[in-house]
Amino acid sequence: MKYAISAATGHFGQIAIRELLKEVSAEDIIAIVRNTDKAKKVLPEGITIRKGDYTDKASLVEALKNVNKLLFISSVPGGEVSREQQHQNVVEAAKEDGVEYVAYTSFAKADDAKSALSADHKATEKMLRESGMKYSFLRNAWYLENETSYLKAGANGEDAEYAAGDGKIGFALEREYAAGAAKVMILDNAKDIYEFAGKPVSYAELGQAVKKVTGKSFEFKSVSDEEYRNGLIKSGFEPAVADVFVGMQDMMRSGELDVESSDLPDVLGHAVTPLNDAIREILSR
Repeated sequence: MKYAISAATGHFGQIAIRELLKEVSAEDIIAIVRNTDKAKKVLPEGITIRKGDYTDKASLVEALKNVNKLLFISSVPGGEVSREQQHQNVVEAAKEDGVEYVAYTSFAKADDAKSALSADHKATEKMLRESGMKYSFLRNAWYLENETSYLKAGANGEDAEYAAGDGKIGFALEREYAAGAAKVMILDNAKDIYEFAGKPVSYAELGQAVKKVTGKSFEFKSVSDEEYRNGLIKSGFEPAVADVFVGMQDMMRSGELDVESSDLPDVLGHAVTPLNDAIREILSR
């Protein structure tokens, strides 16, 4: 059985490979990367490294030869080639090479999600459903690391603003999502859909947890979208970038990341790291 991990030099990919090595031999793992020189420096010895670029379908067809299972890590949006096109290249190449199974890092509650951030994931899930390959959608809620600026602000006793209202977010550490992905890869009868998330909490609850961990006094203040956007621009963000962040806050306020599911701890075989401990872990890095 040959297991491939795409985008393998990213943080998620590196963790997934280390976790997979606990279950299968290095000779059965293939890392698909854009930069092979970087891969040789950051990835474990003994695995196979192949060059494959999401923007170049031909390179992916070559990289995915003789692969049985693929962990398809989604790309970052905003490139010259759209993320939807990049993902289409991966799915088509995998199908042409006879890949039997694809685990894809998708978006929380993708069936019902309405946010712009979910659109490419929904399209990719559709591609995989129609491909004829077996698949699992690893619908990751939100990395707690995405809120590092809030955690550090609180640790420094600084106030911060958010516009997500009472919306709750299923935070978990990136390493736990990546470990979950690796665990799914070795299952003989993986589910089609996994809703991966930690226990959902609001920004207000996140702020209280940071206060408990750090002992600092500060305020995570709930503001309107307009106030939030103006604050970002005042701090140096370009208006277009500020709009993206406002969209994310709206997504959280609408409950797209409020995921009540035991899938992640079930796959990991243990509870997700408690919020306070996860905050300590991030602040200690």
